[in-house]
Amino acid sequence: MAITATASRLGTSAFSDLSPVELRPNWSQDDAKIAISAVYRQVLGNDHLMQSERLTSAESLLCNGVITVREFVRGLAKSELYKSKFFYNNYHPRTIELNFKHLLGRAPYDESEIIEHLDLYQGQGFDADIDSYIDSEEYTQNFGDHTVPYYRGFDTQNGQKTVGFTRMFQLYRGYASSDRTGNKDRPRLTYDLARNIVTPVAAPNRKQALIGATVTARGQLYRLRVSQGARGRAPQLRRSIKEYVVPYERLSTTLQKLNQRGCQILSINNA
Repeated sequence: MAITATASRLGTSAFSDLSPVELRPNWSQDDAKIAISAVYRQVLGNDHLMQSERLTSAESLLCNGVITVREFVRGLAKSELYKSKFFYNNYHPRTIELNFKHLLGRAPYDESEIIEHLDLYQGQGFDADIDSYIDSEEYTQNFGDHTVPYYRGFDTQNGQKTVGFTRMFQLYRGYASSDRTGNKDRPRLTYDLARNIVTPVAAPNRKQALIGATVTARGQLYRLRVSQGARGRAPQLRRSIKEYVVPYERLSTTLQKLNQRGCQILSINNA
């Protein structure tokens, strides 16, 4: 089910019915080629890839089973190709935002994550910073060695902060867009991360905010439409739909509580 009632306007519907790309045991060469294409699309932020830019050596190693999908992701993220697209010409906080999106499939949760990666880069260099994403427990739990990273910031899930849901939409501008289009070099989340406030959800065309997004002044009420499943070990006979009306100041806390209870947020609308 789509995360919001207007998912098609945000472009998330392109991912709602797709399964993660994984190289399972006894995979074929065709399976490897599908995984390679998925890695390029994810790690390069859906940017156009010319034939001359492909990492042919790393592709061959993956197709021959010498390296895993995780190591292919690592090689691409450390390559001059990746640096030329997302590092050399970008403000560093923007690079870190995109590293989170490309490698962990989510947006940064708070300013401390940005500072941590800035310090790591300054102290140990670019490659060490990339390793910190790919060798993290978060990467291992969500993707392991054989699954291509994917955008997981659109869904509420265990281990993911609910604030990441709205912030992901500042980094994702629709399925047909590229991370190198528009005002690509400037960070999107600096203001909100520094002030620890809820990030607006804006439609990909940037001309209007999504109806129901948390974009207006403090004090406004928001209506949350929530799907609630069975609790504990009770049989899953059906899912009930409930609505909550909360003020801006309680929005983030309410989303966190609903996430802890296993609820799925169907829509967030102005009340």
